[in-house]
Amino acid sequence: MNTIISNSILKASINHAGAELFSLKNNQEKEYIWEGNPSFWGKHSPILFPIVGTLKNNTYILDQKEYQLSRHGFARDMEFQLIEKTENSAVFSLESNNETLKKYPFEFELQLIYSLEKTSLNIEYIVINKSDRKMPFSIGAHPAIALPENFENYSFKFEKEEVLKFNLLENDLISNKTEVLKTSDNLVRLNYKLFENDALVFKKLDSKSITILENEKPYIEVDFEDFPSLGIWTKDQAPFVCIEPWFGYSDTADNSGDLYQKEGIVLLDADQIFHSKFSIKIL
Repeated sequence: MNTIISNSILKASINHAGAELFSLKNNQEKEYIWEGNPSFWGKHSPILFPIVGTLKNNTYILDQKEYQLSRHGFARDMEFQLIEKTENSAVFSLESNNETLKKYPFEFELQLIYSLEKTSLNIEYIVINKSDRKMPFSIGAHPAIALPENFENYSFKFEKEEVLKFNLLENDLISNKTEVLKTSDNLVRLNYKLFENDALVFKKLDSKSITILENEKPYIEVDFEDFPSLGIWTKDQAPFVCIEPWFGYSDTADNSGDLYQKEGIVLLDADQIFHSKFSIKIL
């Protein structure tokens, strides 16, 4: 089942499975979200919750007990409820249940709010801690932007001129090895070699937006003012790139397994509400 929202410029389609955005078109029917061809990657824009990335041995420890969580958590694989709808907005909700409590022993509600505003799609995350103690979690976005032309016809422009230091992944975990993304005139030219070691993981950036250029012309802007970390990823020869605003990231190889001590984790007090937002702007 899916829900469609629209305004005079854009139309967005959201699947109730995972509350996943799977289409964003302009009024000329141009598609900006990856089609989800499984020969490359069968997703479009999954929500990452209650972890981002991979846990060491897919395991964490809480109250001296081990729990299993697969990569990026379970929210992307669960059915959300549509709880509010207007012509240009929709609110989806996922509440903890017996299934989630076995993997993640916290009572919560996760809401996703999609809204169209002129040429922008805003995506808001609301996390409500319904437990009686601090709730540790990570949350992140994974939108795949469709790149219909030759991959090397695209480039990135970060909002600010800065040293673009990223951490390398080893066996899906964050390593201590870092590299610096080279720029030319503040642009990063896209090529598949950038991703030969998987995603580029920026634990911290001064920039809070990235513009994708197509043949040197602005194509899409992703704004992530609320988010401290960012991942950028694609598959070899795939015609898309993912711009992924994150709170948190994969474990390090020397991680203790204690979820409360996990690097990048958010600790939300009992009965408190977490809110963050990012946007995809068509240029």
